[in-house]
Amino acid sequence: MVLQRLEEEGIRPYLENEYTVTIDPILTNAIGGIRLMVPKEQLPRALELMDQFEKDYKHAAACPRCGSVNVHYITQTKHAANWISAFISWIFGSYAVAVKKVYHCFDCEHEFESLQE
Repeated sequence: MVLQRLEEEGIRPYLENEYTVTIDPILTNAIGGIRLMVPKEQLPRALELMDQFEKDYKHAAACPRCGSVNVHYITQTKHAANWISAFISWIFGSYAVAVKKVYHCFDCEHEFESLQE
């Protein structure tokens, strides 16, 4: 998404190691994962835009109760299905079971399911 937003702003970014990681995911840690690269002369503008993207995201993810932007999308720890899922995954190894995720405000501890429009 950041790549596309930078392109919209006239910056020429590209992804390094994208194909290598796609073909052989085991190499991800060895090569440092997929990296977003921009030309050296466009780096200051790209960093400025990325800071603005982060501010926009944090503003969109503000807590509806207290207005804090200290909000993250996490696995809901109080949901019984998540504990059952963890237990089943532990028993059956790599059997993946869906978990319930919510937005959690770390300032007032409020949890909500969707961002405000």
